[in-house]
Amino acid sequence: MISKGALKYIRSLQIKKYRLLHQAFTVEGEKSVAELLQSDFELQTVYATQKFLQKHTGLLRKGFEVVPVSEEELGKAGSMETNNAALAIAKMKPGTDFSWQQNPFVLALDEVRDPGNLGTIIRIADWYGLTSIVLSENSADFYNQKVIAATMGSFTRITPHYVDLGVFLENRPQNIPVYGAALEGKNVHRLSLQPQGVLIMGNESHGIRPEIMEKVTQPLHIPGRGGAESLNVGTATAILLDNFFRNI
Repeated sequence: MISKGALKYIRSLQIKKYRLLHQAFTVEGEKSVAELLQSDFELQTVYATQKFLQKHTGLLRKGFEVVPVSEEELGKAGSMETNNAALAIAKMKPGTDFSWQQNPFVLALDEVRDPGNLGTIIRIADWYGLTSIVLSENSADFYNQKVIAATMGSFTRITPHYVDLGVFLENRPQNIPVYGAALEGKNVHRLSLQPQGVLIMGNESHGIRPEIMEKVTQPLHIPGRGGAESLNVGTATAILLDNFFRNI
């Protein structure tokens, strides 16, 4: 059973200022919670149905509280429309300095503010084996519950780095190229790309900011054949990343 105090705490974590205050966030759904249980995140509490607990007994290691609950209680506590499995509270990881040596290829997001788009991009980055992602300070919060849900567990394998993107690019090693998605860029399908450098994806509505585009050394364009005005930023990220990784 979820107590009134616990319910209030869980709901407070849906708001960024309380996530920052408590340095904690929620994870919902069977797949995401199961991935969390196999990660190196520190857990506080897992609220789960008997079915989930029986299925994942081997993942319920010591060190955190496990509370059996009903599906109805999960529905009242969480943000998902349907959740018949589990909800967990985990601690945020402390921030780490970005290392160019450990990240020869960097995906950077310039004011990508939609949580669903960010979650999708994190999942795509994980698919292509990236372990870090750089975000401008006004991008969506990595620990937003909608972001976490959209990653389908990939948040456990990606480290976020929130930076002043202009300063970050200005201070990069001199031999690091900067690619950016842009309508006036070169046809990405006619280039032979290697996963080295920085790939910048821009805001859903306005693209890459002009002051950031000034740092781009190679604009990239995804040619279209139909009448659509533009691509979703998650879809565009997947297409571009595939062009970087397809030859290795």
